[in-house]
Amino acid sequence: MSYDKVIQARNRLIIGTKQAIKAMKSGEVKEVVIAEDIDPDMIMKVSQLADKMDIPYQMVDSKKALGKACGIEVGTAAVAIKQ
Repeated sequence: MSYDKVIQARNRLIIGTKQAIKAMKSGEVKEVVIAEDIDPDMIMKVSQLADKMDIPYQMVDSKKALGKACGIEVGTAAVAIKQ
């Protein structure tokens, strides 16, 4: 499951949609994890950029659980894992 990947990569995470998009554009991301319970437009924005940049992405069911996997107290819509 993707939550496990996020937990294992805690020291290489870029947390948040804006930061993840910026990191993807700069080429420092090897994978992206996106929460399904966010705005559909935001899902499309991140997933389309990932496709364009040839970066694999996975969907998880909860932004709250994704935030917890990152070690933060709030939910997060997207997380990028650095190379």
